[in-house]
Parts: sequence; C-alpha cells; structure tokens
Amino acid sequence: MDLLNSHLLSLILLTPVAGALVLLLIPRDQVGALRWTAFIASLVPLALSVVLWLNFQPDIAGYQFREDFLWFPLVGSDYRLGVDGVSLPMVLLTALLAPLGVLFSFGVQDKVKAYMILFLLLETGSFGVFMALDLLLFFLFYEIGLIPMYFLINIWGSANKQYASFKFMLYTMAGSLGLLLATQVIGLTLGSFSIENAVTAWPAWSGTIAGLSATTVRAIAFWAFVIAFAIKVPIWPFHTWLPDAHTEAPTAGSMMLAGVLLKLGAYGFLRLVLPLYPVEAAAGAPVLATLATIAIVAAAFASFGQSDFKRLVAYSSVNHMGFVALGVAVAAWTAQHGGAQEGILALNGAVLQMFNHGLSAAGMFLLVGVIYDRTHTRNLDDFGGLMPLMPVYGGLLLFTSMASLGLPGLNGFVSEFMVVRGAFPVFSVLTAISMIGLLMTGAYILYGIYKTIYGPLNTKWVGHTSDISAREVIAWAPLGILMLVLGLAPNWMVSVINAAVARLF
Repeated sequence: MDLLNSHLLSLILLTPVAGALVLLLIPRDQVGALRWTAFIASLVPLALSVVLWLNFQPDIAGYQFREDFLWFPLVGSDYRLGVDGVSLPMVLLTALLAPLGVLFSFGVQDKVKAYMILFLLLETGSFGVFMALDLLLFFLFYEIGLIPMYFLINIWGSANKQYASFKFMLYTMAGSLGLLLATQVIGLTLGSFSIENAVTAWPAWSGTIAGLSATTVRAIAFWAFVIAFAIKVPIWPFHTWLPDAHTEAPTAGSMMLAGVLLKLGAYGFLRLVLPLYPVEAAAGAPVLATLATIAIVAAAFASFGQSDFKRLVAYSSVNHMGFVALGVAVAAWTAQHGGAQEGILALNGAVLQMFNHGLSAAGMFLLVGVIYDRTHTRNLDDFGGLMPLMPVYGGLLLFTSMASLGLPGLNGFVSEFMVVRGAFPVFSVLTAISMIGLLMTGAYILYGIYKTIYGPLNTKWVGHTSDISAREVIAWAPLGILMLVLGLAPNWMVSVINAAVARLF
C-alpha cells in the first residue's frame, strides 16, 4: 500500500498512456478488442481515483500524494505532482467521465483504433493539468489535451468539423502563446518553475526585466494568464469557439470537452491566477465579474434562441461556467478588500459548480447523442412528443435537464446558490442582473424538453425510433446518481473543497 500511495498519482496519470500503447499492438480490424481494452484502461484510473479520494485527508494542509523527481534541472523544472481539495474533485471527475465516454463510443464505427488512442491521451492531458505542481509541466499537459480534441473533432465530427476544429485550435493556441511566455518569465526569473515556490516568491519579486518594473511585468504576465484561461473557460467574449466545437464534436468528445476541458481554464484561475497575482486579480475582479454576468445572461438568451439541440446545450455551458467565473471574481476581490466569508463561500460554490456542471453537461450531451443516433437530426423542430415512443429516454432527459436547470434537490442548485449567496454582498448589482440568466435558464431548459419529449407527437418517428439502450443507460447512470447525491447531501464533497479554499485565503 505504501508503494501504491507513493506513486498513486503517476499511476492514475500514465495508465491511459499505457492503454494507448497496448491499443497500438491490437490489429485495427479487432474492433471489439480495441473497445474493451480502451474501456478497461479508462476504468483503472477511476478505481485508483476512488482510492485517492478515500485516502485523502482534508484537514492536512498542503498537497498530498506528492511526487518529486528531477526532470529538467537546467531550467529548474521538475516532475512534481500533488493534489489538494481543489484539484482532487477534478481528478475524480476526469476519471469518471473518461470510461463513460469510451463506453458511449462503442457506437463509433470508423477508425476505432485511432479514436480510442486519442481519447485515452486526452484523459492523460487532463489529469496532468490537475496534478501538476510545476509551471512548465502544467503548460505541457495543458497543451497535450489540445491535440487529441482537435483530431476527435476534425475526423469524427459532423458536417462543419473542419471549421470547428480549426477554430478550436486557433483560439486555444492564441491564448497559449501568452501563457507560455508568461510562464517562462516567472520560471526563469525565479530560477524555478515550482508552483509552490512561485506562489510565495512571485508576488514579492521586486526586480526588473528589460527596464520594466516588477509591477509592470506582473501586470503583463497577469493578463497573459487571464486571457489564456478566459478562452478555455470560456468567458464572454472569448466564447465563440465553444458552440461550434461542441456542435461538431462526436458525443463523447462533447462530454469530455464540457465536463473536463472547460474546467482546465477555471482551474488555472484557481491554482495560478489567484495565488500568483493577488493584487492584480483584485484590481481586475470587477471586470471579471462583469464579463461573467454577461456570459450568464447572454448565453442563456442564446440557448433559448437555438433550434439545434446540441447547440442549445453548448451555449448552456457558457451560461453555467459564468457562475464559476463570478465566484472566482468574488474570491479575488474579497482576498484584498475584506469579506473573506463571502469569498470562501463563493469559491466553494465555484469549485463545486465545476464538478456539478461536468456531471450535468456530460449527461445532457450524452442524451443529445442518443436521440441523434436514432433520428440523425438535432433540429428541435423535427422532434416532438417522443415520450410515448422513448419513455426511459424521456425520463432520463427530464431528470438531467432539471439538474442543469438548478432544481432544488439536485446538484446544480447547491453550487449556483453558494456562488450567488457569496457574490451578492460583494457585487450586488451584477449578481442581481445575473438572475435574469437564471430565469432564462429555466426558459431554455423547458423549451428544449417541450420540443423533444412533449408537445404534439411527430408521427414520422412512430415505428422508426427505439428507446435508449442498456449500454447508454449504464453510461448515464453514474452521472444521474451523483447528480442526486450531491443535490441531497453535498457535504461529502464540500468539506474537502472548503478546507483547501479556506487555506487558500
């Protein structure tokens, strides 16, 4: 057990890579073997992540399950891994969604070998971001996730996949350039890329670079970090790549994109922006809160205006992630201007919202994929009254939609309430305006439900569609269970998050 614990993070991180290497040895025509090998390879990190969760001790300060090895000593960058109460839920979320995505992808028929290899590499890239305690390692894994998702959209996407994948790549790389330069400035200036060292030394650094004062250098690096992570979240007005990427991506790709990859940007704010730039973050907090409010409201109206079911769900991700950005803004402001209780509450809600949105968004994209597989359309006007034809599907869609809507008793309500409760005393006007977004969230969710499973029955589907399959129900079930459990008893996760957030303050 000691050996397992000492290398547990590396095992979680590298098992998908090992699975991808095994897939290389399996002939491409052995489709069944490829699918089950990928599924098993994705189940191992889930089992290990559960072990990680059960052995994690929230009351212990700092990072746990640490691993430190020499990697690139010439520039002060090493293989450093660790988790705390902020990163642990994200590791668990990634480990959960990956096997569910692989299981749903059993329906993929074209280039199965390449698809499964890319999916496993995408999982490793996501794990690495949440575990890395080295800035250069963080950036490396941040970029690793970009390449598999590009090809998943470009090869297995739908009609406009070329445009969507190129736009996804262009936006993400544009932000990454500034992030890389700012990361190099920090690491080479301090002589180490250690995140723990940077958190202490970078805010206090008082030197000059090319005649620029420390204040100016930090301000430039701050905005480089903010823009990179804002694109990834995405925060308005950097969000326009997301609806296209979601709409064209294969279903499992959308599940991982909404469930995990969007969280990389939000996690970057929590892990790097807030502790590395406390003064700059506080100064920029009103701007971030304003952009978050615009995202909440504008994306909700945009969702309501969609006729494409998948695009409706895609815009809802911008809407829900806006609450994460709002929580981060509250934390940044209160850390410097007082009101720590509100900041801690809002940041707890933001981290929990990252996890909760991962569940509900993945569930919604899965269900959109189910109905698309049967009807070969995502146009809401082509559906209507499908509940009698697909009663099990209709029940699961209703349940997942209510979780996304924020119905009390389900997970979406808890996290958004925490953010709003913490934000209102700090940014009262903006929080009140964001309630328009909550109102429209109910509107677009009910609109989507009505256009699909309720309303007049579209008789062209009678005898031409089937209910959700057992495999698809199994892929949805863990998501549904957690939506209910976190709605009724969220403290098992909030207690872990809160201990880390309180120490961050």
